[in-house]
Amino acid sequence: MAITKTLTKGKKKCKVTFSLPAQAAPTAKVVKVVGDFNNWSWNKGVKLSKSSNEFTGQLELEPGQRYEFRYCIDNKEWDNDWMADDYVPSPFGVDNSVVITPSGTASTSTPSRAASQAPKSTRKNTANKATSTTRTTRGKSKIDFTVIEGVGPKICSLLEAAGYKDFKSLSTAKIGDLRNVLKEAGSRYQMHDPKYWAKQAKFAANDQWSKLNAFQAELKNNK
Repeated sequence: MAITKTLTKGKKKCKVTFSLPAQAAPTAKVVKVVGDFNNWSWNKGVKLSKSSNEFTGQLELEPGQRYEFRYCIDNKEWDNDWMADDYVPSPFGVDNSVVITPSGTASTSTPSRAASQAPKSTRKNTANKATSTTRTTRGKSKIDFTVIEGVGPKICSLLEAAGYKDFKSLSTAKIGDLRNVLKEAGSRYQMHDPKYWAKQAKFAANDQWSKLNAFQAELKNNK
């Protein structure tokens, strides 16, 4: 399951849901998400709830920012999120996962590496504890397609390269055209379904953020 993000009313906060597949930590007793947002502290980490398929947890972050994070398992092992927005190297020879929170109108800085590229050394013990190497920054002002459910930074770049420069142009896109964009980008992107991207873009184009959030909640509930 990918990281999900929902802007609160007024776009003052972004609710981010993190998830780690259960098979990634089959013997884990406690899994927490730690990172820039809690000073990489196990004690301040967000404990994830366990279901039969995954560990999940949610926290509110500042919109329009980049945060480095990792999953800490029983306070002794570390794992990355394989659906993260980006990955950046840490001083310990492993990569940290990155989550980029949408702002609604402006995007964060361009990722240094595509999220589809596997992180280096996803799990390490506490001797190689991940440490943040960059802090949250704002990027150049432009439309951020990542507010659309199913669109990450890499797909955002693909859409821009295909000629979709704003929410209005994306709102009129045909599903077949969007699927062609994904197809031309390679097999790794064909798993994404652009069926509701245009509809979501229409809400954004009309500045109907509450309706967009409600629609995205429906999509998640129907998955």
